[in-house]
Amino acid sequence: MTDQLRLMAVHAHPDDESSKGAATMAKYVSEGVDVLVVTCTGGERGSILNPKLQGDAYIEEHIHEVRRKEMDEAREILGVKQEWLGFVDSGLPEGDPLPPLPEGCFALEDVDVAAGELVRQIRAFRPQVITTYDENGGYPHPDHIMTHKISMVAFEGAADTEKYPEDAFGPVFQPQKLYYNQGFNRPRTEALHRALLERGLESPYGDWLKRWDDSDRPERTLTTHVPCADFYEIRDKALIAHATQIDPDGGWFHVPMEIQKEVWPTEEYELAKSLVDTSLPEDDLFAGIRDNA
Repeated sequence: MTDQLRLMAVHAHPDDESSKGAATMAKYVSEGVDVLVVTCTGGERGSILNPKLQGDAYIEEHIHEVRRKEMDEAREILGVKQEWLGFVDSGLPEGDPLPPLPEGCFALEDVDVAAGELVRQIRAFRPQVITTYDENGGYPHPDHIMTHKISMVAFEGAADTEKYPEDAFGPVFQPQKLYYNQGFNRPRTEALHRALLERGLESPYGDWLKRWDDSDRPERTLTTHVPCADFYEIRDKALIAHATQIDPDGGWFHVPMEIQKEVWPTEEYELAKSLVDTSLPEDDLFAGIRDNA
């Protein structure tokens, strides 16, 4: 009864939904699952990463509106619903020492207050499953880390009427599972790297793997591998819709599609919380829920 299944993906900025778990979302949409992307910020402080658009005066002056339009296009491509939480992008601080975060940005919000806005979305949409980032944010962008924090509070808070009263935040609801996106994992990167070299092709992953070797970042536990290779083209199309962020000739697209589908036809997640019985490893975010939907 997939018409009763609902998935919420909580992301920091527009474009994150298309680079993390997009093929999974498109797969579930094709099965009739109701999918909602919640975007915490407008991406106002994001740099223009596509060299073809750098220096465009209109884009630089109207980056907020441009990124909203890009999000609308990506949403249509993926077939998902989308809501904004309305917080202000914190930007990615650079320098040594790092500069202070800008006043009023998302990462400086009170966690419980900011989580309340996500609680409203959870109680309105009533998802059985939520995906978000791990405690490192996937990478240490302050908005990604803040997204993790409010997701964890909101997962519990959606059922807490004392902390978040129903008259202010809507009728109580308890999601059943919460996952961390782990699509950029080492086993996938190593497998694609080997496959490219074995075919005599250049790999974009050599530097990635060296940085992994040189870091003390712990390996994550990949509990859930969702088969979704048939939706990789949709994922890429949605990603390209974020034109200010993605160069269609850039590194995101260096691995031929046929190699991606053959070598690594899944997207990965780490089960962080579950209120239902499930057997690991999984191949479905709704494992333990689907039969009871």
